[in-house]
Amino acid sequence: MVMEKINGSRILLECLYRLGIRDVFGYPGGSVIPIYDEIYKFGKIKHYFARHEQGAAHEADGYARASGKIGVCIATSGPGATNIVTGVMTAHMDSIPLLAITGQVGLNMLGKDSFQESDIVGITLPITKNSRLVTDIRDLPRIIKESYYIATTGRPGPVLIDIPKDIQMQEILYTEFEKLCAIDVDLPGYVPTILGHPKQIKTAINLIKKAKKPL
Repeated sequence: MVMEKINGSRILLECLYRLGIRDVFGYPGGSVIPIYDEIYKFGKIKHYFARHEQGAAHEADGYARASGKIGVCIATSGPGATNIVTGVMTAHMDSIPLLAITGQVGLNMLGKDSFQESDIVGITLPITKNSRLVTDIRDLPRIIKESYYIATTGRPGPVLIDIPKDIQMQEILYTEFEKLCAIDVDLPGYVPTILGHPKQIKTAINLIKKAKKPL
């Protein structure tokens, strides 16, 4: 009996689809070719081809603003990843739910000044609610669900998932994938519901009342 397998790229798309995502914006590059191959094969998520990674990030941001849904953008490693920073920053400043997916060099090439390697997780930490590097394919379903949850709850904002190319191509059994997907989001250190302080709210109301040109 042959057990069906699923690779990291298909796991990404399956998880996005199950979260209700039907549209993504991106620009292909070497480190995300496996993801683009699976987008074509999967056929359930529409990809909008930008002319530049920055455009893809802004398109995803605009999509989120217009639809009320999370926006998703895809970029390759290195310069492709750094090109989305302005779009991610825009989403951060305006509290827009955005999921940025970047390709990365293989795990064995990290930290070696490899071709088109950049520490996009470190770069985006100050301008995202959460930035993660995937180091184990079995963590991918959990990280995707957690990232979506973080981006869309509390004060919305951007999150980033950095996926090395070898993780995109690595395979696990489909039955194992289903078990991993069944695990609920558990983030005890993240409390998304934030209540305003009564005194601060009253102060804000008084300032608005006294304003000569209130918005």
